[in-house]
Amino acid sequence: MSRPLIEVSHLYKSFGAFRAVDDVSFAVQPSTCAAFLGPNGAGKTTTMKTLYGRAVPDPHTETRMRVFDFDPRTDQLSVKAKSGVVPQEDNLDVELNVEQNLRNYATFYGLPHDFIEQQIDYLLDFMELGAKRRARTRELSGGMQRRLIIARALLNDPELLILDEPTTGLDPQVRQVIWEKLRNLKHRGVTILLTTHYMDEAFQLADNVVIMDRAKSVLDGPPRQLLAGNIEQHVLELMNARVAPAAERGAGDHAYWRKDQLGERIIYYANDQQVLQRMTSRIDPHDYLLRPVNLEDLFIKATGRSLNELQ
Repeated sequence: MSRPLIEVSHLYKSFGAFRAVDDVSFAVQPSTCAAFLGPNGAGKTTTMKTLYGRAVPDPHTETRMRVFDFDPRTDQLSVKAKSGVVPQEDNLDVELNVEQNLRNYATFYGLPHDFIEQQIDYLLDFMELGAKRRARTRELSGGMQRRLIIARALLNDPELLILDEPTTGLDPQVRQVIWEKLRNLKHRGVTILLTTHYMDEAFQLADNVVIMDRAKSVLDGPPRQLLAGNIEQHVLELMNARVAPAAERGAGDHAYWRKDQLGERIIYYANDQQVLQRMTSRIDPHDYLLRPVNLEDLFIKATGRSLNELQ
């Protein structure tokens, strides 16, 4: 395995008395996608900002950071020159058209004029915005604006792309389009780092997932390995809590299944799917969902809280 493109150990970041990131360590290999999964306020965005110098780790701690063999605390410009950043907020100039937004932003990099023009043409085509190049930004849909912000982050042909909640608020079809663009970038050798509170986004895109909660890293690893090594394989989710006694009577030995309750939700876990199927034999099909385990289930087991209920 090659040397990691990003290495962070014992990262601490506080705002006054509030600890936003608490002893977080991780590494990201080149040409891979790493996702930070967790609820709002978990520390994901602050962690990302320390990588390109937007936030400075706490002084007098054991924090060590290397991005492209640079320390972002002392070589911020060197890191930024090789990176592209997609912020959580939409910060386009709404009075300019699509092409003008890209051209104005490209001037910050001091790139040759011919290269800029080629990049703009390429990126508008890549992000499927060619037909909108003369449209004002305010006329674009939310999904198009996010694609434009990603295009803007790619103007300098970066080796590292950092995306903070890139698809929040977008409909599923638009999210799929953006996912496909990110997969293409990774296949071209771009290293991708993203934050998300969508479990399916992390599972679909990431080679490695860091699950964060309350400023800490709870679990870290490839998503399928995390699921295989830390939680049962099958899930029975009851839509109607009143049927739980009947379901449990059909389950057999309690040693073969586990139960969680979060508010009105009752969830059973088992490695043997037949154990859960026996539960369903005593309840109406409309009262349950039998499915494979997912990253939200793992988050619940690790933290005792539902990822979606924390948004």
